Amino acid sequence: VQLQASGGGLVKVGGSLRLSCAASGTSFSISAMGWYRQAPGKQRELVAAITNAGTINYANSVKGRFTVSFDNAKNTVYLQMNSLKPEDTAVYYCFLRPVYLSDYWGQGTQVTVSS
Repeated sequence: VQLQASGGGLVKVGGSLRLSCAASGTSFSISAMGWYRQAPGKQRELVAAITNAGTINYANSVKGRFTVSFDNAKNTVYLQMNSLKPEDTAVYYCFLRPVYLSDYWGQGTQVTVSS
């Protein structure tokens, strides 16, 4: 299984970015996909996740600003990030949660929000 994340970069406060994470090599059912992030000196935290039933969870800090979506045909999860803040600066990791196996992780993509 490979998770290829893209879309990170440098953006000014209030700007937007769209992250993508394409999964390949999956021969099993997917329970959920989503994104975690880790800022320097901080623990990794869940940003957003979407299940195969369409249930969505967001971290309180991103509610109303971020939108997670999943394209089943492309096995790709997206994270639309609007109204970005400096505290959103982190490495963002996508994850794939199979139904009966351990999670898979992408390589991480850096998001930097400058003030």
